[in-house]
Amino acid sequence: MLRVVAEEGGRQEFALALDEICRRGAERMLAVALEAEVDAYLERHREARDDRGHALVVRNGSARERTVVAGAGAIEVTAPRVNDRRVDPATGERSRFRSSILPPYARRSSKVAEVLPLLYLHGLSTKDFVPALAEFFGTTAGLSAPAITRLTASWTAEREAFMGRDLSGVDYVYCWVDGVHFTVRLGEDDRLCVLVMVGVRTDGTKELVAIADGYRESTESWAELLRDCRRRGMRAPVLAVGDGALGFWAAARDVFPETRWQRDWVHKAANVADALPSSVQAAAKRALREISDAEDKRHAEQALDAFARDFAKWPKAVAKLTKDRDALLAFYDYPAEHWIHLRTSNPIESTFSPVRARTNITKGAGSRQAGLAMCFKLIEAAEGRWRRVNAPELVALVRAGAKFANGRLVERTDQEDAA
Repeated sequence: MLRVVAEEGGRQEFALALDEICRRGAERMLAVALEAEVDAYLERHREARDDRGHALVVRNGSARERTVVAGAGAIEVTAPRVNDRRVDPATGERSRFRSSILPPYARRSSKVAEVLPLLYLHGLSTKDFVPALAEFFGTTAGLSAPAITRLTASWTAEREAFMGRDLSGVDYVYCWVDGVHFTVRLGEDDRLCVLVMVGVRTDGTKELVAIADGYRESTESWAELLRDCRRRGMRAPVLAVGDGALGFWAAARDVFPETRWQRDWVHKAANVADALPSSVQAAAKRALREISDAEDKRHAEQALDAFARDFAKWPKAVAKLTKDRDALLAFYDYPAEHWIHLRTSNPIESTFSPVRARTNITKGAGSRQAGLAMCFKLIEAAEGRWRRVNAPELVALVRAGAKFANGRLVERTDQEDAA
């Protein structure tokens, strides 16, 4: 049987030709879209005439050619211009045509502008952008170190605006909390600790609630953050999930005393295992999973009692588990579909691993504001990929005060019936 085999050189030429086809096609499509936008604008205002009957909105040639960096590469653009002589009677200012496709002075598409900060977060230094991306995009336009620095400088303002927003219009039923530490150098300051709170709305959507600078996860730092959230209209969460080392719990007792606690099982299992000799750690981890993965609260309590008996030889490990008994088993009083989400605060930890990579690569001294801004942008990028909790329709029932046993609804409240 005969087979046609393409030569390696031919394959490379075809790949290069394919990229060129995509780039040229993008240029033509953009040119057509800009022309159509101008035509629609002229048609919309074709009745606008001066005293002599002359049109007030007419074409006015083309702007100078410029290079715009987009996903398809560097695209050469010659945008059509419009002369709009209409005057706003209220302000006395001339009307102007502004393209919604290609804003004035734009040198990068919005998608490219989104990618650049993410590359910075993942460890690419500002001085490395030009050599790393110029080959891909075919140009250095808009990729200079000062351009990247200006982008990153805007993160701080975005975070501050986020932390000043009104919270009275949202309701967070569940919350995960954690303090994330970074090793970036801060001169005379201690290492950066970022306090993070992620919430679940009544529709089951997860979103960032707050992100602030903290001092070793202290009670004072958490109390200040919680009081600020309450001042801006935040309701007390029904359940908060976090590890046992947080000063959050003491702060929550003061600011949101009605909020129940759920201790993180991943951290708790690690802490218990550390108090045991290595020879029994594997067996202990299996026993701990029987508690956290039990089919209902009754079986979980039985498994916890069994652990206390089987490992009584190591009272320190048993004490670490039994002292937080109620907080470790709190999630069993909520819908079974939500258990997988409520057992651990690891979603916060996994989100921040790229920021840790970035701060480990950074050689120069950083700042707390820059570190906070980096963390905020990383969560902002990851937030769209967070999936809603299972059975989101049950979240509103939890807020309404519905009672659950063995993960199933057993009692309906008057508030729930009214809803």
